[in-house]
Amino acid sequence: MASWAEQLQRELEGRGLAVASIPGKGRGLVASRTFFPGEVIISQQPYASTPNKILVGSSCDHCFASSNLKKCSVCRITWYCSSDCQKAGWRLHQIECRAMAALTEDRKKMLTPTIRLMVRLVLKRKLQDEKVFTGFILIFFYMEVKAPCRTMSDISDVDEKQLVLYAQMANLVNLILPSFACNAHTICDPELRPLGTGLYPVISIINHSCVPNAVLIFDGQTAYVRALQPIGKDEECLTCIEYFRSAFIFLCHCYPFILSPVYLLLGVISYIETAAATRKRQNDLKQYFFTCTCPRCVKDSLEDAQLESYRCQNQACDGFLLPDSGKIDTTEAGSVYKIIEQLEQNLYHDLSITLLHTRETLLKDWQTALMYCRLTIPVYERVYPPFHPMIGLQLYTCGKLEWLLECTEDALKSLTRAADILKITHGTKSQFMKELFGKLEEARAEVSLKLSSGGGHDQQLS
Repeated sequence: MASWAEQLQRELEGRGLAVASIPGKGRGLVASRTFFPGEVIISQQPYASTPNKILVGSSCDHCFASSNLKKCSVCRITWYCSSDCQKAGWRLHQIECRAMAALTEDRKKMLTPTIRLMVRLVLKRKLQDEKVFTGFILIFFYMEVKAPCRTMSDISDVDEKQLVLYAQMANLVNLILPSFACNAHTICDPELRPLGTGLYPVISIINHSCVPNAVLIFDGQTAYVRALQPIGKDEECLTCIEYFRSAFIFLCHCYPFILSPVYLLLGVISYIETAAATRKRQNDLKQYFFTCTCPRCVKDSLEDAQLESYRCQNQACDGFLLPDSGKIDTTEAGSVYKIIEQLEQNLYHDLSITLLHTRETLLKDWQTALMYCRLTIPVYERVYPPFHPMIGLQLYTCGKLEWLLECTEDALKSLTRAADILKITHGTKSQFMKELFGKLEEARAEVSLKLSSGGGHDQQLS
């Protein structure tokens, strides 16, 4: 009987891929044919997954949809958007359901996505062997959500068989958790807002680069890896591993669709911020036991200097000063963000990440949001590849704001540029892209109508 690795290789061969040993990296995914920009390299359903917010009912447990949600009547923890989703997830949920229903209300509140994902991973493996018993899962839940650790006096009161089971569970947790840190993916919606966490065994083979040639985007729970640029035969497929530390909203409460782009980068496993200097990226990657040697990490420090730099004190000069030059006085900056931004404009270079972060906090109305949104795009174009989803989504944000402010021609330009990028990263068939194409056609029709009626051009916003 063929081993798992042999079965995987045969499966990948049919998709033009192969697993290969990469010097200094271990395993990696290599193309055995040419892939073109926008082409799907590989897609995969999660082996196990869980929503981010378990108890508040923010998404369906099966498809992660956020509407028409109803709570499971037995465990009172899991939510579904339809009977179809409930039936599809029932084989797995019926086992954990009984275990979760047996927990006290206090322990239910202490459940985390990590605990549920670990339990589901165990369940999936055991379902394959058809050896599942609820007591095993209940003790797993109990061990993970209990408050203080057991003392030696507590352990002396535990039955010997139960003690052995505790030891097995502790060993299992110790085995699983480290692999989660490096291989669990953040599942996101098309605008890169985090929805949940999933395990994608084959996609996890893909290695990291700060200059990726592929991007990972989700449609529901299905993960799609698409080429960002031509990937030749025998070339390694690389994504940028980034983590969603916060689901920041990029505008006022009126328009939650506009995202803060700093942390919402790629929907992949990463725990680093690509829009950061090399030293920070390398330091963030240490906990994942590798050092990135991509072209961006090994080239000279000009980019890093600009990302962290201060503006030259000669306002007529467009050069920059290094942070450790000893010639910078930062004590003048106050605590009010607008004052900070005004001061930082004189202090930092235009491409400074510090100035970018400050500007993202100043979004109080559409006009202000558009101004700062436009200011972030040159920084993104500096630090991301040309067909990066963050550039496309930021252009999409600009287009929507310009449309709301009736700057139709500007909106058409922004939406066109956004569509050119996002059809590579997101494909063309998802509901998200259909909505983008719809907005684009609406803008084209509006501009055409204005020109044909002699309405002239929109007033340009600075």
